[in-house]
Amino acid sequence: MRSYQEIFDIAADRKGGSGALEALIEPSLLASELAKIPEDRWLAQFTKCIFQAGFNWKVIEAKWDGFETAFHGFDVNRVAFFHDEEFDALLSNKHVVRNGTKLRSVIDNAIFIQELRTEGGVAQVIADWPSSDFIGLLELLKKRGARLGGNSATYALRFIGRDSFILSQDVTARLIAEGVIDKPATSKTALRAVQGAFNTWMDQSGRGLTEISRTLAMSV
Repeated sequence: MRSYQEIFDIAADRKGGSGALEALIEPSLLASELAKIPEDRWLAQFTKCIFQAGFNWKVIEAKWDGFETAFHGFDVNRVAFFHDEEFDALLSNKHVVRNGTKLRSVIDNAIFIQELRTEGGVAQVIADWPSSDFIGLLELLKKRGARLGGNSATYALRFIGRDSFILSQDVTARLIAEGVIDKPATSKTALRAVQGAFNTWMDQSGRGLTEISRTLAMSV
Protein backbone atom coordinates (compact mmCIF):
# COMPACT_ATOMS: atom_id res chain seq x y z
CA MET A 1 0.00 0.00 0.00
CA ARG A 2 1.42 3.36 -1.01
CA SER A 3 1.76 6.14 1.54
CA TYR A 4 -0.71 8.99 1.50
CA GLN A 5 1.98 11.33 0.13
CA GLU A 6 2.64 9.01 -2.79
CA ILE A 7 -1.06 8.90 -3.65
CA PHE A 8 -1.31 12.67 -3.20
CA ASP A 9 1.53 13.10 -5.69
CA ILE A 10 -0.24 10.88 -8.22
CA ALA A 11 -3.43 12.93 -7.83
CA ALA A 12 -1.56 16.24 -7.99
CA ASP A 13 0.09 15.19 -11.23
CA ARG A 14 -3.36 14.46 -12.69
CA LYS A 15 -4.90 17.73 -11.47
CA GLY A 16 -2.20 20.20 -12.44
CA GLY A 17 -0.09 20.39 -9.31
CA SER A 18 -0.36 20.27 -5.54
CA GLY A 19 -1.94 23.73 -5.30
CA ALA A 20 -4.72 22.80 -7.70
CA LEU A 21 -5.33 19.56 -5.83
CA GLU A 22 -5.42 21.27 -2.43
CA ALA A 23 -8.20 23.53 -3.73
CA LEU A 24 -10.24 20.43 -4.57
CA ILE A 25 -9.85 18.56 -1.28
CA GLU A 26 -11.11 21.05 1.27
CA PRO A 27 -11.68 19.55 4.72
CA SER A 28 -15.04 18.85 6.32
CA LEU A 29 -16.67 20.93 9.05
CA LEU A 30 -15.18 21.02 12.52
CA ALA A 31 -16.98 18.88 15.10
CA SER A 32 -18.01 22.06 16.92
CA GLU A 33 -19.65 23.36 13.73
CA LEU A 34 -21.33 20.05 12.99
CA ALA A 35 -22.79 19.89 16.50
CA LYS A 36 -24.68 23.16 15.90
CA ILE A 37 -26.67 21.88 12.92
CA PRO A 38 -30.35 21.67 13.96
CA GLU A 39 -32.36 18.47 13.89
CA ASP A 40 -34.54 19.53 10.97
CA ARG A 41 -31.49 19.84 8.68
CA TRP A 42 -30.32 16.36 9.58
CA LEU A 43 -33.74 14.94 8.77
CA ALA A 44 -33.82 16.94 5.54
CA GLN A 45 -30.39 15.71 4.45
CA PHE A 46 -31.18 12.09 5.26
CA THR A 47 -34.41 12.42 3.29
CA LYS A 48 -32.79 14.02 0.25
CA CYS A 49 -30.14 11.30 -0.02
CA ILE A 50 -32.67 8.52 0.48
CA PHE A 51 -34.79 9.88 -2.36
CA GLN A 52 -31.79 10.53 -4.60
CA ALA A 53 -30.84 6.85 -4.38
CA GLY A 54 -32.15 5.26 -7.57
CA PHE A 55 -33.59 8.53 -8.89
CA ASN A 56 -32.24 11.27 -11.11
CA TRP A 57 -30.84 13.78 -8.61
CA LYS A 58 -32.13 16.69 -10.71
CA VAL A 59 -35.69 15.43 -10.20
CA ILE A 60 -35.29 15.51 -6.43
CA GLU A 61 -33.71 18.97 -6.51
CA ALA A 62 -36.54 20.28 -8.67
CA LYS A 63 -39.13 18.99 -6.20
CA TRP A 64 -37.23 19.87 -3.04
CA ASP A 65 -39.30 22.93 -2.14
CA GLY A 66 -42.31 20.62 -2.29
CA PHE A 67 -40.64 18.23 0.14
CA GLU A 68 -39.85 21.07 2.54
CA THR A 69 -43.49 22.18 2.47
CA ALA A 70 -44.97 18.68 2.72
CA PHE A 71 -42.85 17.86 5.78
CA HIS A 72 -43.31 21.27 7.44
CA GLY A 73 -39.65 22.22 7.12
CA PHE A 74 -38.73 18.76 8.44
CA ASP A 75 -39.85 19.66 11.94
CA VAL A 76 -38.83 16.46 13.72
CA ASN A 77 -41.58 16.42 16.34
CA ARG A 78 -44.30 17.18 13.84
CA VAL A 79 -43.13 14.59 11.30
CA ALA A 80 -42.64 11.89 13.95
CA PHE A 81 -46.32 12.19 14.86
CA PHE A 82 -47.78 12.25 11.34
CA HIS A 83 -51.12 10.45 11.45
CA ASP A 84 -52.48 8.15 8.77
CA GLU A 85 -54.42 10.89 6.99
CA GLU A 86 -51.30 13.04 6.65
CA PHE A 87 -49.32 10.12 5.28
CA ASP A 88 -52.10 9.28 2.82
CA ALA A 89 -52.02 12.89 1.65
CA LEU A 90 -48.32 12.53 0.86
CA LEU A 91 -49.08 9.62 -1.44
CA SER A 92 -51.23 11.89 -3.60
CA ASN A 93 -49.03 14.99 -3.33
CA LYS A 94 -47.63 15.73 -6.79
CA HIS A 95 -45.03 18.08 -5.30
CA VAL A 96 -43.03 15.17 -3.85
CA VAL A 97 -41.86 11.84 -5.23
CA ARG A 98 -44.70 9.51 -4.31
CA ASN A 99 -42.73 6.47 -3.21
CA GLY A 100 -44.55 5.09 -0.21
CA THR A 101 -41.61 3.22 1.32
CA LYS A 102 -39.30 6.20 1.09
CA LEU A 103 -41.96 8.59 2.35
CA ARG A 104 -42.50 6.34 5.37
CA SER A 105 -38.75 6.43 6.05
CA VAL A 106 -38.97 10.18 6.73
CA ILE A 107 -41.35 9.52 9.62
CA ASP A 108 -39.19 6.65 10.88
CA ASN A 109 -36.05 8.77 10.76
CA ALA A 110 -37.79 11.58 12.63
CA ILE A 111 -38.51 9.05 15.39
CA PHE A 112 -34.88 7.88 15.24
CA ILE A 113 -33.66 11.46 15.68
CA GLN A 114 -35.99 11.86 18.67
CA GLU A 115 -34.48 8.72 20.21
CA LEU A 116 -30.96 10.13 19.84
CA ARG A 117 -31.88 13.04 22.13
CA THR A 118 -31.25 10.83 25.14
CA GLU A 119 -27.71 10.24 23.79
CA GLY A 120 -26.90 13.92 23.29
CA GLY A 121 -28.82 14.56 20.09
CA VAL A 122 -28.23 13.58 16.48
CA ALA A 123 -25.76 16.39 15.80
CA GLN A 124 -23.67 15.70 18.89
CA VAL A 125 -23.65 11.94 18.40
CA ILE A 126 -22.46 12.26 14.81
CA ALA A 127 -20.03 15.09 15.55
CA ASP A 128 -18.40 13.19 18.43
CA TRP A 129 -18.10 9.87 16.63
CA PRO A 130 -14.40 9.19 15.92
CA SER A 131 -13.37 9.19 12.28
CA SER A 132 -11.18 6.18 13.08
CA ASP A 133 -14.45 4.21 13.46
CA PHE A 134 -16.45 5.76 10.64
CA ILE A 135 -17.78 2.34 9.67
CA GLY A 136 -19.23 2.08 13.17
CA LEU A 137 -21.18 5.27 12.57
CA LEU A 138 -22.46 3.91 9.27
CA GLU A 139 -23.54 0.73 11.05
CA LEU A 140 -25.45 2.75 13.66
CA LEU A 141 -27.32 4.69 10.99
CA LYS A 142 -28.07 1.52 9.04
CA LYS A 143 -29.37 -0.39 12.06
CA ARG A 144 -31.33 2.32 13.82
CA GLY A 145 -32.30 4.60 10.98
CA ALA A 146 -34.58 3.85 8.05
CA ARG A 147 -33.13 3.25 4.56
CA LEU A 148 -29.78 4.63 5.67
CA GLY A 149 -27.70 1.73 4.40
CA GLY A 150 -25.69 1.64 1.20
CA ASN A 151 -24.56 5.03 -0.04
CA SER A 152 -27.49 7.01 1.38
CA ALA A 153 -25.86 7.58 4.77
CA THR A 154 -22.37 8.24 3.39
CA TYR A 155 -23.62 10.87 0.96
CA ALA A 156 -25.83 12.45 3.62
CA LEU A 157 -22.88 12.74 6.01
CA ARG A 158 -20.58 14.11 3.32
CA PHE A 159 -23.08 16.69 2.07
CA ILE A 160 -23.88 17.95 5.56
CA GLY A 161 -20.17 18.38 6.27
CA ARG A 162 -19.26 15.37 8.41
CA ASP A 163 -15.72 13.97 7.93
CA SER A 164 -16.31 10.88 5.80
CA PHE A 165 -15.20 8.61 3.02
CA ILE A 166 -17.36 7.64 0.08
CA LEU A 167 -16.62 4.35 -1.65
CA SER A 168 -17.23 5.69 -5.13
CA GLN A 169 -16.04 3.87 -8.23
CA ASP A 170 -12.81 5.88 -8.30
CA VAL A 171 -12.07 5.52 -4.58
CA THR A 172 -12.74 1.80 -4.84
CA ALA A 173 -10.40 1.55 -7.84
CA ARG A 174 -7.59 3.17 -5.85
CA LEU A 175 -8.22 0.91 -2.85
CA ILE A 176 -8.03 -2.14 -5.13
CA ALA A 177 -4.85 -0.80 -6.74
CA GLU A 178 -3.30 -0.44 -3.27
CA GLY A 179 -4.23 -4.01 -2.34
CA VAL A 180 -6.59 -2.93 0.45
CA ILE A 181 -9.52 -4.83 -1.09
CA ASP A 182 -9.92 -6.95 -4.21
CA LYS A 183 -13.47 -5.90 -5.12
CA PRO A 184 -16.05 -3.32 -4.00
CA ALA A 185 -16.29 -3.37 -0.20
CA THR A 186 -19.62 -4.75 0.94
CA SER A 187 -18.67 -7.22 3.67
CA LYS A 188 -17.76 -6.25 7.22
CA THR A 189 -14.29 -7.69 6.70
CA ALA A 190 -13.71 -5.54 3.63
CA LEU A 191 -15.05 -2.44 5.35
CA ARG A 192 -12.70 -3.02 8.29
CA ALA A 193 -9.82 -3.25 5.82
CA VAL A 194 -10.90 0.04 4.23
CA GLN A 195 -11.18 1.71 7.62
CA GLY A 196 -7.72 0.43 8.53
CA ALA A 197 -6.20 1.87 5.38
CA PHE A 198 -7.84 5.25 5.94
CA ASN A 199 -6.66 5.24 9.55
CA THR A 200 -3.09 4.63 8.36
CA TRP A 201 -3.33 7.49 5.87
CA MET A 202 -4.84 9.77 8.54
CA ASP A 203 -1.91 9.00 10.84
CA GLN A 204 0.58 9.65 8.04
CA SER A 205 -0.91 12.90 6.81
CA GLY A 206 -2.82 14.51 9.67
CA ARG A 207 -5.73 14.87 7.24
CA GLY A 208 -9.31 13.74 7.72
CA LEU A 209 -11.33 11.12 5.90
CA THR A 210 -12.90 13.60 3.51
CA GLU A 211 -9.59 14.98 2.28
CA ILE A 212 -8.12 11.50 1.90
CA SER A 213 -11.22 10.16 0.15
CA ARG A 214 -11.15 13.03 -2.34
CA THR A 215 -7.43 12.55 -2.92
CA LEU A 216 -7.96 8.87 -3.68
CA ALA A 217 -10.80 9.68 -6.08
CA MET A 218 -8.66 12.16 -7.98
CA SER A 219 -5.70 9.80 -8.23
CA VAL A 220 -7.54 7.54 -10.69
